[in-house]
Amino acid sequence: MAAETLVKQGLTVQVYEAKPSVGRKFLMAGRGGLNITHSEPQEKFVTRYRGRHTEMRDLLAGFDSQALRDWVQGLGIETFVGSSGRVFPQEMKAAPLLRAWLHRLRGQGVQFYMRHRWLGWDSRLDQSGHDDASHELHFDTPAGHKHVSVDATVLALGGGSWASLGSDGAWWPWLQAQGIELNRLLPSNCGFETKWSKHFIDQYAGQPIKTATFKTSAAKSVAIRGECMLTAQGLEGGVIYSLSADLRDQILSRGNAILTIDLLPDHEAQRVLDELTRERGSKSMSSHLRSRLGLHGVKAGLLRECTSAESFKDPIKLTRAIKALPVTLVACRPIDEAISTAGGVKFEGLTKGLMSKQLPGVFVAGEMLDWEAPTGGYLLNGCMASGKSAAEGVIEWLAK
Repeated sequence: MAAETLVKQGLTVQVYEAKPSVGRKFLMAGRGGLNITHSEPQEKFVTRYRGRHTEMRDLLAGFDSQALRDWVQGLGIETFVGSSGRVFPQEMKAAPLLRAWLHRLRGQGVQFYMRHRWLGWDSRLDQSGHDDASHELHFDTPAGHKHVSVDATVLALGGGSWASLGSDGAWWPWLQAQGIELNRLLPSNCGFETKWSKHFIDQYAGQPIKTATFKTSAAKSVAIRGECMLTAQGLEGGVIYSLSADLRDQILSRGNAILTIDLLPDHEAQRVLDELTRERGSKSMSSHLRSRLGLHGVKAGLLRECTSAESFKDPIKLTRAIKALPVTLVACRPIDEAISTAGGVKFEGLTKGLMSKQLPGVFVAGEMLDWEAPTGGYLLNGCMASGKSAAEGVIEWLAK
């Protein structure tokens, strides 16, 4: 997006890519249907960026969800709004969009250099004796090491997840060495670990928990209806990703996080209690839960796993467990498994045009910046908006 914005101004634009092809994480994002943005009102949209909503509001002002849809349409691809409000290309795929985009960029004159891995700045001195590191880029290429002098650089190197696709966080020490303000990279939109019993894992690992609501113990946490996947290590999936920032922060601050699950969100607590106190004769509690409340399978197994035998004998305690089952999470899954990352280059060390105050002429965009958002189109829209904003910062800086 930065390259497209820059080349339209008649600038010579070179894109250096470490991998044999560009857009690998973009393609991965589209594996289950490319969710490009969200259709909700902009004032709600920006709140998804949590503690960085003010900075992201400024970036999105130049490239909001409607602008992104118009841009996709400009590549000859129609979009539609799904039932959840998420926006997708008509074919749901990332590859046709990426192909059309690259074709247009090359036609506009953008030069692509593949298998060029950036190794940081070369600390040479300019003719006046000053360190000119910010304008001398150092690459490892199939033909050996290469030094490139530029007028401005946009760093768009990704966060620290899915290293196999290119975003390996290798840039961290090079930016730190230059005195650029950073927050450490943390997993976002990630799974979590807990301590299941072997019996429970053997029976239920790989099964989804559906039609439930999930809530963290954070002060302003709101219950979210959705589903997740039960794994041998813990929990992952859509609703867990939505709550991952709160869960991660709780684990970092106190060593664990409590996730509460309402296993029967369509039943009032009183109805559950009434059914539990109903005479069941010779039927087991498991049979009673199945026949009277429809609670069986993985949900019944989870209830057994996280509830004491004593509570199963007490209808009031069992009702509380069914309506707010506490699951203790003890760790995030590894950062490389996360869909995205939090942390990175602090906005406080950047100008409004996303230029480093420490390194004039160096701009930062995308997931390298210290922001995070849930899945739902917010990540892609945020990355593209920051790319456009960084490019506009380059244009303004070069003009001066």
